[in-house]
Amino acid sequence: MAEESDSERTEPASARRLEQAREEGQVPRSHEVGAFLVLLVAAAVFWLVGPWLVLRVSDIFRRGLRVDEGIAREPQQMLMRLAELSADALFTVSPLLIALILAALLSPFLVGRWNFSPKALQPDLFRLDPLQGLSRLISFSGLAELIKAVAKALIVGGVAAWILWSERGELLALFAQPSESSLPSAGHLLTFSFLVIVLAMLLIVAVDVPFQIWQYHDKLKMSRQEVKQEGKELEGNPEIKGRIRQLQREAARKRMMAAVPSADVIVTNPTHYAVALAYKSGMRAPRVLAKGAGQVAGRIREIGSEHGVPIVEAPPLARALHRHSDIDQEIPTPLYAAVAEVLAYVYQLAEWQRTGGHRPLPPQTIAIPEPLVGEAANG
Repeated sequence: MAEESDSERTEPASARRLEQAREEGQVPRSHEVGAFLVLLVAAAVFWLVGPWLVLRVSDIFRRGLRVDEGIAREPQQMLMRLAELSADALFTVSPLLIALILAALLSPFLVGRWNFSPKALQPDLFRLDPLQGLSRLISFSGLAELIKAVAKALIVGGVAAWILWSERGELLALFAQPSESSLPSAGHLLTFSFLVIVLAMLLIVAVDVPFQIWQYHDKLKMSRQEVKQEGKELEGNPEIKGRIRQLQREAARKRMMAAVPSADVIVTNPTHYAVALAYKSGMRAPRVLAKGAGQVAGRIREIGSEHGVPIVEAPPLARALHRHSDIDQEIPTPLYAAVAEVLAYVYQLAEWQRTGGHRPLPPQTIAIPEPLVGEAANG
């Protein structure tokens, strides 16, 4: 059962999966939106300039069918007449053509945004497989397209029949009118009928857009195994990442241990913690060169002993420094006074080693701010 659940596509598509789909040209698309927008724009243009357009087209037809006998015998004159009529026809329909081109270009932005993918232009012989085409026809998507086509035919046919019935009187009256007045009236009636039919298609669009978006995301769903594999590819293999972190820690530890010989003092717990400090001329405050617990602390003490670095046992201070300070950073301000006592002892010890006399005693009680003492003890 676990293997079956891993192979089922139950997880929503990740951002990377959606981006890859866009690169391959797969974006949610609703052909109904494009068709609706183009038809709506065409209806709007006809509504605005329909009568003028009808008169212009009828005038072009009259001039084209009326030919003088002299011009009919001159092929060059006929070509010029044809060019003139063609230019007039192009100018007449240019508002409609420009509006339709803009509508066709803007329609992809409504669903899925505009997307250009070179991969989508590559030939795919898989699409020519008749078996695959047949499977698409009898699939859920094919059934949905069939239902949508039937619904579209019923809606458009029903609205058209209703318009014809409601406007039957005006349609019959057109036959009794002269052509000069009947053509604009017919154009207005056709435009109105066209606009109502297009608006009726809005029902199809309102259903098709959510369906296409749902179907797009449903096709891109991922199985749990695919989600895990993608996570590994994005974040890297956990074993490799763990090995990298281990190598980084080892490299940092080597650099830390290499800095211990240059320390001025090592403050210990005495066995559990060890912190190596340095305070040179020009420093604003003492800095932590190395710190560690357990075996690392033992190694710090060992290297310090080999290089003659003074080791001072101050358990509360060692715990506070280990918890509240970072390597290669200055010690916390509340610990300045405590560390100053330790450094003063170290300087006295160095002076004694040079001149002799009474050996200085290490500090017995070092005052640590109470909040740091409690937090260090808890840590």
